[in-house]
Amino acid sequence: MLYYALAFLIVALVAGALGFGGVAGTAAGIAKILFFVFLVLFVISLFVGRRPKL
Repeated sequence: MLYYALAFLIVALVAGALGFGGVAGTAAGIAKILFFVFLVLFVISLFVGRRPKL
């Protein structure tokens, strides 16, 4: 998921450099959403992985 966030960030940077503001804004928004979803899943996996086995 982090890979897709970085890919959309690169698309947004390239589109912004070429003057495609709408595409750049959309790609940046998608990258931001994917990054936050990645962070939430990462934190959840940290807590679930550290749970003691009974």
